[in-house]
Amino acid sequence: MDEDAEAAHTDDGTETPRLPMLLEAVLSVGTDLELRTTLQHIVDSATELTGARHGALGVVDPERHHLTDLFTSGMTDEERERIRRLPDGRTGALGVPIRVHTQVFGHLHLTEKHAGGFTEEDHALLRVLASQAGIAIGNARLYETARQRERWIEGAAAVTTALLTGATAENALTTVAEQARILADAAAGVVLQPTEEGGMEIVAASTTEDPGDLVGTTIAPGSPVLVQLLGGEPVFVEDSATDPRMTTHVRSRFGPSMMLPLQSGGKLIGTLALPRRRGGSPYSAVERLLASQFASQAALALVLADARHDRERLAVFEDRDRIARDLHDLVVQRLFATEMMLESTRRRAAGSSDEDELLGRAVDELDSTIQEVRTTIFALQQPPADAPTTFRGRVLRETGGAAALLGFQPSVHFTGAVDTLVDEPTAERLLAALRGALAAAHRRSGVGAITVEVSAGAGGARLRVEDDAAPPVTVTWP
Repeated sequence: MDEDAEAAHTDDGTETPRLPMLLEAVLSVGTDLELRTTLQHIVDSATELTGARHGALGVVDPERHHLTDLFTSGMTDEERERIRRLPDGRTGALGVPIRVHTQVFGHLHLTEKHAGGFTEEDHALLRVLASQAGIAIGNARLYETARQRERWIEGAAAVTTALLTGATAENALTTVAEQARILADAAAGVVLQPTEEGGMEIVAASTTEDPGDLVGTTIAPGSPVLVQLLGGEPVFVEDSATDPRMTTHVRSRFGPSMMLPLQSGGKLIGTLALPRRRGGSPYSAVERLLASQFASQAALALVLADARHDRERLAVFEDRDRIARDLHDLVVQRLFATEMMLESTRRRAAGSSDEDELLGRAVDELDSTIQEVRTTIFALQQPPADAPTTFRGRVLRETGGAAALLGFQPSVHFTGAVDTLVDEPTAERLLAALRGALAAAHRRSGVGAITVEVSAGAGGARLRVEDDAAPPVTVTWP
């Protein structure tokens, strides 16, 4: 390097030693681990080192080969906007690529030198600075990746803690969607689950606005995206609004998106979608990887939370069964014994009619109390309320619960489309009659078989309960 390379000219013609400036520039670009700060240092140092009026560093997406970010020195907003419209931000009289390892990270360009034109020495100095900048950028990217990874790990831990400390099924999915949205800097976080028709439906959503119009949105069966999602494959979209694979009505609001399978142990629970706004930054390879790992961790947490809820429901059911046994073995038997003693006393007593009436009323009250307690026992024996919801399923639930106390399973027969033809008021009336009939059968001694017949047709609904120790009970409606 000759004397021209060792000195730079300022605006007033004064020479400044260039080698110390180069050393200072090399050191300055490596002093900060924040990537954006490092990139601004590079362009500022390059313009000062070469005496350029304007400098620009355009960051290029290696996958898409277009400009993703721009850092400038000495430029107006209008000039910056003009450069942004160029494919890779290349402009100016002097430029060098900046490589991180072997990959081109961006291009550094300078224009309008204060004194004369750019020389070969300027180019040589810029290449040295670009080489050191590549190392500094690599370190800053490693630091940023480590910070990103730390945030996603903390987010996954927060989700796991929330799910395993009592969140309901709906709240659990919303927790996953919200935490992922924040971590990914997305416009929305949504969870989709498979539908019976073979599509997928948004069942939980988190946005900075009202998510109401997102929940319930479905992806129709046969969609190309759906084929990948149901197969457990992630889907990455550059622009949701224009991608032909996207078919929902809300796609026009979003740009880059990730759709990640929530699966654990080979079981697909659903899909986590993280769309960004139109014109938002595309997801980088690191972001895709971290989000995919988060989805796997969240899916496992959902499975564990669901298993915990099942254990809790089982524990509640076991408690209810124990209470029912205690009521039957202690309370009902004592009430029944008291009723028998009162009935015997009434028969032996030779008192007045008022006394007979009083004893009779006491016997009737005890009899009514016994029936109510037994009905409560049958109710306690039923599975949780979120089991069957159809009329047929509710009938089977009642008879299944009664079997635990009867010692045998009642025989149940259905005729006609009972789930379709029996409306809710009729169902409630018939189920109440069924519970009463089963409780009455349990009171009687010697009952060894019960037959329950339910039918529905144009004339209405009919329930018939018959045991081998009493006449049948028949209820029709209307």
